[in-house]
Amino acid sequence: MVMTQPLASSRLLLVFSMLIASVLMIVPWPPAWLKPYWVALLLIYWLLESGHLRRLGMVFVIGLLVDLLTGTLFGQHALSLLIMAYLLSLFRHRIQFFSAPQQTLVVFMLLVNDRVLQLWVLSLSGMLPGWEYWLQPLVSAAVWPWLFLLMDRLRSHLRQRGRN
Repeated sequence: MVMTQPLASSRLLLVFSMLIASVLMIVPWPPAWLKPYWVALLLIYWLLESGHLRRLGMVFVIGLLVDLLTGTLFGQHALSLLIMAYLLSLFRHRIQFFSAPQQTLVVFMLLVNDRVLQLWVLSLSGMLPGWEYWLQPLVSAAVWPWLFLLMDRLRSHLRQRGRN
């Protein structure tokens, strides 16, 4: 099976963006609560816009990679990202047509849900985070519109380049 140029470049962008997001997850930030949840944001983008990550097994593997990179309880991020991807797959066609502020609110709610699931896993292991734990969804939602525009522009540029 031969892949068309725009599809191949889109998949390459997906892999490259997820690698960059993984690296950004382990880069130290002065206040840790200011670090957006890059992998989840890009996962949301790719699930909404292209459907390349429709297979939940791939999302689970990405979550396990995040667990390995961040040194968290193995399966913690995998479970929460898997549930996020499932919820997005249910409502994808509706969310795609939301305005930018509505999409940002949906992203915020998905990230809060992710935090609740991770808190549940952490509480089972006996660890409870402080109040700063709840600021990451807010920071990530603030980054969402800009990340969405950047990724959309990159995909558009790749499509234009593929046509020429």
